[in-house]
Amino acid sequence: MASLNKVILIGRLGKDPEVTTFENGNKKVSVTMATSERYRDRDSNWVEQTDWHNIVVWGNLANDIADGRRNYAKGDLMYVEGKLKTRQYTDQQGNQRSITEVNAEKMMQMAPAKPIQQSSYGQPYTASPEPTPGYTPRNEADESNDLPF
Repeated sequence: MASLNKVILIGRLGKDPEVTTFENGNKKVSVTMATSERYRDRDSNWVEQTDWHNIVVWGNLANDIADGRRNYAKGDLMYVEGKLKTRQYTDQQGNQRSITEVNAEKMMQMAPAKPIQQSSYGQPYTASPEPTPGYTPRNEADESNDLPF
């Protein structure tokens, strides 16, 4: 029987991506991502559970991020697709540790950290509940216009 190792996450970046460049020129991008789930407990109180994921990016995707062709930042809402990998390492105190990471194969920004809507005049856009001065709503029953439709 065949096996499959595929992870799809949608969450927010916990920090700006960190780029490591190796002697051979290869780049590695590391970032953390938070995914959250909300549910009601037995007492009908809302509970939010957040899980943190270590994301690692290699190859062309890492080069695009490192070179600024893809500009990701802390707080961005991201779609990440990849594979789970567990690796062993020795920490600074000499202890053997293991870490599980998502080796990202696809990464796409769904929304920036702080969406800013600008009007054409450079001022932040705010919807007004009042109609625009001089605007007259079209009356569906008004047949005084010459339009054939």
